[in-house]
Amino acid sequence: MFDDNGDLIIFLIVVGLRLIVPLFIPRFPLPAIIAAMLLDAADQTIFQKWTTIDTGASYQSYDKALDIYYLTIAYLSTMRNWGNLTAFEAGRFLLYYRLIGVLIYEFTHERWVLFIFPNTFEYFFIFYEAIRLRWNPKRMSPKVVWGAVAFIWIFIKLPQEYWIHIAQNDVTDTLKEHPGLIPVIAVVVVALIAAGYWIVKHKCPPADWSPSFTDPMKREGTDVNYNNAERRLFAGRGFDRALVEKVILVSLICVIFGQILPNSNVGDVTLAIGVAAVIIGNMFVSELLRKRDVQWKNLMRQFIAMFLVNAAIAGGIILFFSRDNDGGASVNRGNLAFFLFLITILVVLFDAFRPFYRQRLEASQLRAVD
Repeated sequence: MFDDNGDLIIFLIVVGLRLIVPLFIPRFPLPAIIAAMLLDAADQTIFQKWTTIDTGASYQSYDKALDIYYLTIAYLSTMRNWGNLTAFEAGRFLLYYRLIGVLIYEFTHERWVLFIFPNTFEYFFIFYEAIRLRWNPKRMSPKVVWGAVAFIWIFIKLPQEYWIHIAQNDVTDTLKEHPGLIPVIAVVVVALIAAGYWIVKHKCPPADWSPSFTDPMKREGTDVNYNNAERRLFAGRGFDRALVEKVILVSLICVIFGQILPNSNVGDVTLAIGVAAVIIGNMFVSELLRKRDVQWKNLMRQFIAMFLVNAAIAGGIILFFSRDNDGGASVNRGNLAFFLFLITILVVLFDAFRPFYRQRLEASQLRAVD
């Protein structure tokens, strides 16, 4: 894949940025997801211009897997940040719908699948966070939320997915062939910005606050405010719906990445079972630590500790299943390290953020009863 060390270095830098930048989404949702989108748009051009890396069919799988990675972190951030529960449920549906589509694409490599399962969640996330710049999103009614979903799906994403995956057109190549489109596009963009400004100024309700990119938890004066002990109490509930969702979500992500990682000789079912076993083992360890009143001062320390725990669990699973196999199991250490990173970062964020959603949900249910 890599003709020289220069290609490898550029590839690692780009992939590293695509893995690190999304981690800023929970605290800085709008600028961070836009940065992730720009990296997504630029990496193919970088590879074509500065390396000899093949950006043919294999690039689609690589690109979609990393897209899913940052979209999943964006989804997890909605557990922490989104006070509008209807919008949260809509976002969850859109994320899982896209996940299923990408998984089908990885097995079939049929581009029309990505048209049928468009990435509507990404633009819906941007819509919600753009609203938050001036208004409290909790003011949006279910009609507004689902109307936004329908508009984005039908009028933005379907044309875009058709252009990319069915017509297989590229914006850069099209502009090179038809340079006269550049000023036309510029005029359209300016007109849309002007129209948007006029609508915000004259048609939208009064703003709740001045525009800012601060942490959403600080901006909304959120209705969930509890310490780490309460957060652990919510997170440590054993076998429940949260565990089921966590296993399904992380297994889907790992199976998708398993399709693109080099020298991956683990079957999809085996990989999914292994991921589930690690997550369940992780749950038992977390519960034990919670009972011993172990507190994490920050997510970085929790990530490091749980990475080591998950590495031990994975190592135990590998040794158990290879005990009758002379010479041991054939495991690619690089792939194993990456999967451990992926599992740990997603599980840590899930466990840290879901209690915020759960408390909002329980408060909403209590209000409904009253």
